[in-house]
Amino acid sequence: MRVLMVASEAVPFAKTGGLADVAGALPGALERLGCDVTLVMPAYRDVFTKGLPIEETGLSFEVPLGARRATARILRGRLPGSDVTPFFIANDACFDRPTLYGGAEDYADNAERFIFFARAALEFAGRQDRPFDILHCHDWQAGLVPAYQKLAYRAWPMLSQARAVMTIHNMAYQGLFWHWDMLLTGFDWKYFNWQQMEFFGQLSFLKTGLVFADAISTVSPTYAKEIQHAPGGCGLEGVLAARSDALVGIVNGIDTTVWNPAVDRHIPRGYGPDTVAEGKDAARIALAARLGHAAPDPRPLVALVGRLVEQKGIDLVIEMLGRMAGGGRAHFVILGTGSADTEDALRHAAAAYPGTIDVVIGFDEEFAHLVFAAADIALVPSRYEPCGLTQLYALRYGTIPVVRATGGLVDTVVDATPETLASGRASGFVFEAFDSLALEHALDRALLAHADRTLWSGLVRHVMDQDWSWDASAREYVRLFERVRAAPPVAVS
Repeated sequence: MRVLMVASEAVPFAKTGGLADVAGALPGALERLGCDVTLVMPAYRDVFTKGLPIEETGLSFEVPLGARRATARILRGRLPGSDVTPFFIANDACFDRPTLYGGAEDYADNAERFIFFARAALEFAGRQDRPFDILHCHDWQAGLVPAYQKLAYRAWPMLSQARAVMTIHNMAYQGLFWHWDMLLTGFDWKYFNWQQMEFFGQLSFLKTGLVFADAISTVSPTYAKEIQHAPGGCGLEGVLAARSDALVGIVNGIDTTVWNPAVDRHIPRGYGPDTVAEGKDAARIALAARLGHAAPDPRPLVALVGRLVEQKGIDLVIEMLGRMAGGGRAHFVILGTGSADTEDALRHAAAAYPGTIDVVIGFDEEFAHLVFAAADIALVPSRYEPCGLTQLYALRYGTIPVVRATGGLVDTVVDATPETLASGRASGFVFEAFDSLALEHALDRALLAHADRTLWSGLVRHVMDQDWSWDASAREYVRLFERVRAAPPVAVS
């Protein structure tokens, strides 16, 4: 099966979020299952700063962009750890910029940039020597690809039999633009209607992808259900509910060549289920030194790693810290970045409880590995979470997650109750209400469990034995691709 993966970012070349982790790891996992995968993404300025070999292919062509034409130059690289060849669409006017999508505000011409990207990806695919079976399109930046394939490139031999799969990583990001940007797409205005490309007077790239794709996936089964209803669907719940027969949820995996405590070069001592105590002790010593403490704190270590934003529940954590830190039952380490107000509130909490709360503003992946290895408990109290990788990293490192019951957190963490503990299914502590008291109660349950060394060591061993690798997720994608390839294409009117 030949797959063209169209993504706006991919590790290790360019990253702003979890999409890049998926697009960087899934191609190799699909390849190991026998798929022939080609990755195509923009040639951002970031791509050339990673020290990875990028070469010219000699292929270039012009792409229609409204009344003018823009040149796409095709570059080639190598996806580390696999035989997958990534290709990069170069156009300096579009992609030679300091950031991928803009800073505090998005670039004003993002519609034009990703219209160009979507069309150039298909122009590139159409010039290959073998046809593609699946066009795997990720998030709004690739949302126009299914429409272009159905409306403009259906007659191209390399694309005529392809099926488009649209993967949603986060419904909150939809690619909404001025309606006059329709002129740049080359599509007939008749498609700018409430059933296809229009969303409250704007051009919606994500909605377009959802309507024209032959199948839709998202990054967990529970999130697939949540987005068919308000508020999870962010206004597109009706579109998704109407296509529920084409929608599936597949939990993301993690790259176990990177996130693996047995071989992790970022921690002082590798460990597995049988040596977790020794590995965590070594990590605690290194973390204490990194934080400027003379010795590790003997109390349970509770960590929060990630974006310090409302979606991730940081407001609940700040409220909870004000009540729990004074009790002295745990040591808290928080690593991430957020708004100035959030960062100031966390610094204030750390100053009020020195030696109990450590806050590190910024993000350093090496440091994140050390925190996961050292911690006993990881907080993931998200308001919503399409899939979540933090809890998967924690599980891999024998760090027990405390999570809110939403999205992929539900699908990956089994609440520790007497029944699930007795049956060996428990893997964390889950709370329902988006409320700091509910979070505090769940963390209190975790701390009580931690005091029972036999119970806790059994829980840690169980979670470390779980398989959250991309190989497991890739098998689900292959099944989806096979189903959609065998079915008729979606009808377009």
